[in-house]
Order: sequence, then C-alpha cells, then structure tokens
Amino acid sequence: MEKLKETWQTCGDKERMGYWYPSVFFHGIIASQQRFKGQDSDLILITLPKSCTTWLKALAFTIANRNNSPASESPLLTTNPHGLVPFLEVDVYGKNPILKVEDLPSPRVLGTHMPHSALPTSIKDSDCRVVYLCRNPLDLFISYRHFAAKLSNTPFDPSLIEESFDMFCRGVSSYGPFWDHVLEYWNASQERPDKVLFLKYEDMKEDPISHFKVLAKFMGLPFSAEEESQGVIEEVLKLCSFNNLRGKQE
Repeated sequence: MEKLKETWQTCGDKERMGYWYPSVFFHGIIASQQRFKGQDSDLILITLPKSCTTWLKALAFTIANRNNSPASESPLLTTNPHGLVPFLEVDVYGKNPILKVEDLPSPRVLGTHMPHSALPTSIKDSDCRVVYLCRNPLDLFISYRHFAAKLSNTPFDPSLIEESFDMFCRGVSSYGPFWDHVLEYWNASQERPDKVLFLKYEDMKEDPISHFKVLAKFMGLPFSAEEESQGVIEEVLKLCSFNNLRGKQE
C-alpha cells in the first residue's frame, strides 16, 4: 500500500482543493485548465475511475454519430471507446498527447475524471454540456482494486482490502474523495440542469432505454418517432452492450 500512496498527490490551491490525483496526470490536468477552449457544442463526459466510463463513452459517441454510419459499420466495432472519446488530461494534454483537440469534428465528445471545481474555466463558462455518471461506491471500490491489481500485474490480494477500504473512506483515492466529487456535480446539475446531466449507473442499467432517451435529448440529439419505431434505440444499445464492450471497461 505504500507504493500506492506514493503514486497519488493532492493539490491545495483553490482550483483543486482537497482532491487526490494520480501524479502521472498532473501535467495534463494543469495544461487542460490553462489551454482548453470549450465550445458551446462540446459534450464533456465525466466519471470517477471505474464508474463504467467505457459504457458512457460508447453510448454518447453513438448518439452523436448515429447519422454518420449505421450500427453495422460503427467505429465501435473496431475501436475502443477510449480511442473515440479521448481523455483531456491524458490524450489531449498529457505529457505525450496523441491528438489535437482542435482537429476533432464538431460536436466534440471528450472525457475526464476531474472534479467540477478543477474543470477548465472555459467548460464552466461556455454552454457546452456536461454529463456525469455516478456509480455505487462499494462496487466502484471493488472494481478499482481489481483494476489496480491488473495494472501492477499482481494477483488480487484480499488481505489488503481493509487498509484499501479505510483509505477510500478517508478520501485517499484516485480523484477522490468520492462523495465530494459526486456532490460537486450533483449541485451543479441542480443549479444548471440545462447544462449538467447527473446520471446513476444502477438506474441506467435497470432501465437503459429511458435513460438513453434522456441522454440523447440532453445532448440536443433526441430520437425521432421514426427512429423509435424502427428500433434504432434497441440497435444502438445492443452495439454498446457489455458483451460487445467486454475487455474494454473502465
């Protein structure tokens, strides 16, 4: 666990107060705050790590691009959703960026794990839309521990659960504390429901069609009556199903 603690750092300035970040992402977070210019047509997808980020990216990307190609020819069939919806602090402004955000077609769909208080000012000051997906903290914690074990190429060690859980409850977790992160976006969604959509993973999983329609409407790209009658929603949900995304989840 000492190794784990050393990989996280916290910031104490007013823009990142009290949050823990993987140190490898520090450069990208600060660079995105300084350089990212939000556009009114942008869609920013935000989660804590291991909150079914991959599923949200797949759904949002498919909604935004459903008129560009049929489901049978979707880029999702050959490309990981993370390759289609880049992370601001990694893919765009990380130490080794792989693309320029200016080259992305509009509407740009981007992802981040940053808390609301740490978002680039241009996101909060523009009319771009923000979608936040929250997951049950216990499920998130267990998923993250398995993910961390896989990354370090070590077997999952149940004996570390107690110490890890204690750290998680104290807020010492990647982009945590959990409740502060969630509450910031919940409050933002109450203050600006036209700009910030707050979703719960468990609710989406239980009733995916209704929530998928809510997401599309929020994005300004609602499904037409004709699309609904033709089964387009069900087709897209099948494309973005967990079976199709297996091995790509975050």
